[in-house]
Amino acid sequence: MSAHAGATPTPRVPGLPQPGVGSRTRPIAWGFLCLAVVLSACTPADESRRPTTPPANGAAPSTDASGGGPPCTASVDALTAPPAGYRLVGRDVAVPGAPVMSAEASGEADPAARLFAKWGLVVRAGTVVDLRVAPGWQDKARLGWGGTGTPATTATVHACAPAGGSAQWLAFVGGTWVARAACVPLIVTSNGQDDRVDLGIGTPCDTTTTP
Repeated sequence: MSAHAGATPTPRVPGLPQPGVGSRTRPIAWGFLCLAVVLSACTPADESRRPTTPPANGAAPSTDASGGGPPCTASVDALTAPPAGYRLVGRDVAVPGAPVMSAEASGEADPAARLFAKWGLVVRAGTVVDLRVAPGWQDKARLGWGGTGTPATTATVHACAPAGGSAQWLAFVGGTWVARAACVPLIVTSNGQDDRVDLGIGTPCDTTTTP
């Protein structure tokens, strides 16, 4: 009988590959690691500029990661042109052309936001647009787009140009809140130009709209 017959075998060190296996698995593991590093370095720049938390006042934050403007507002669709039934406001914004948009109870505690009309705002890609309720309507109407979820008297929409493709316009979910059915005037500012648009929320507009 050998002097080593009763000796306890030396345990294998955990985590080390068995002979003949490591030579095949180690290059594969390093390959996946290198691929992950490359992919992380290719994350689109637009993704880093998108807000992670909606601002409390319903307007987009004022600066992006590069300091050149507000971050990209979350859009729901990219379009080559405004959809049928929409009308232009200035050069960069399109709104529904319907004479009346239906309004329903919103459930909001704010008396100026008692009713809500949901509609999509369409903005030219690559532009920043400021929207606000007209003077005299601050206690009668609210607005908001881009998933902020909070009615406000002002909102900023940054329609970041999509990477690649032929999309020239972006669509944003939101709408208008009102204290009661009314023809609500909004002021749209883009490229230093102000344009006014009247929207029939629960009632049609006429030529005598007053606060």
